[in-house]
Amino acid sequence: MSGGAAILVRGAGVAGLVTAVTLAERGAKVTLAEAGSRIGSGASWMAGGMLAPWCEAADAPREVTEHSLGSLSWWRSHVPDVESNGSLVLAPARDTAEITRFGRRTSHFEEIGAEEIARLEPDLAGRFSRGLFFSEEGHLDPRKALPALADRLVRLGGRLLLDQADMPASAGFDYIVDCTGLRAREALGTLRGVRGEMILLRCRDVSLHRPVRMLHPRIPVYIVPRSDHLFMVGATMVESENAGPMTLRSMSELMNAAWVLHPGFAEAEIVEMGTGLRPSYPDNMPLVTQEGRTVFVNGMFRHGYLLSPWLAARAADLIFG
Repeated sequence: MSGGAAILVRGAGVAGLVTAVTLAERGAKVTLAEAGSRIGSGASWMAGGMLAPWCEAADAPREVTEHSLGSLSWWRSHVPDVESNGSLVLAPARDTAEITRFGRRTSHFEEIGAEEIARLEPDLAGRFSRGLFFSEEGHLDPRKALPALADRLVRLGGRLLLDQADMPASAGFDYIVDCTGLRAREALGTLRGVRGEMILLRCRDVSLHRPVRMLHPRIPVYIVPRSDHLFMVGATMVESENAGPMTLRSMSELMNAAWVLHPGFAEAEIVEMGTGLRPSYPDNMPLVTQEGRTVFVNGMFRHGYLLSPWLAARAADLIFG
C-alpha cells in the first residue's frame, strides 16, 4: 500500500485523532469522521491526560508501561502545553501503608519525605510526611490537546467531518480505521464499558505543578492541575456501564480527596461534573485488529493518552506493511 492511500478514520476521540494524524504523517489522504458535533464528544474529553507509564504499572500489565514509554515525547512533539514535571503519589496519614504497596508494584521513582514534598509542591508543605516522586512522567490537558491534533490533521491535508451520525460510506476509501469505542460493539463483541468520573474545580487558593495521586484502599483519586486555577479530580476504575450522572457518594469521595490534599479546596468552585464510559476488553489491554479492509483500534481502558501513539503506529504498520 502506497503512502497516498485514501483512509477513512471513524471516531475523533484520542484514538481516532492520534491515528488520523499518524496516518497523515505517513502520507495518507485521511478523512476523519466524528458522530458528535465537536471534537472530544466522548470519554476522551473527560480524561485526566496523565502520561504516567511508571505509575500505571501499579495496576496494569507490564506491556502498558513498555508500549507507552515514548508517549510523553510523542505528545510534546505534536501538541502545545505538555508538562513534564513528573507525578507525585501521596496518601492520607491513615493510609500511608498504601504508599509502600504502591512502591512495591512500580519503579523509576524516588521515595521522598516532608522536606522534598514541600520543595516540589510548596502549597503542600507540612501536610504529608512521605510520598513517591516519578520524575520521568508528565501530563496534558485533553481539552487543548484534542483540538490541537485536529488542527494538525487539517494542516497535513486531512479532512474533518462532524455530525456524522451514520458515518460516511466506505466506498472510495482504501482502508477504514474504526476508533469508535463502544459503538463498535457489534463487530467487537467482547468490549465492555468502564465508567470514569470527574469533577472540574476552580481554586485560586491552591497551586500544584504536577498530578497528585491520592492513594486509598478502595478508590485511588488523582488531582491534575490545569491552567487558570483549574483542577481535574477524577477516578477511572469504576466497574459499571452506567453512563448516567454522578452519584452523591462518588461526588463526595472526589471532593473529599481534594480537601484532604489541601483544605483550600473547601472554597473551590465546582465548574463541571462529568462521567464517561471507556471501552475495554476483558483483560483491559487494547488491541489493533483487522477484518478485511477495516482496522479496529479499541479497548484502551484508562490508558488512551498513554497508549494511543503506540497503537496508531501499529495500525499504520498494518496498512502500509
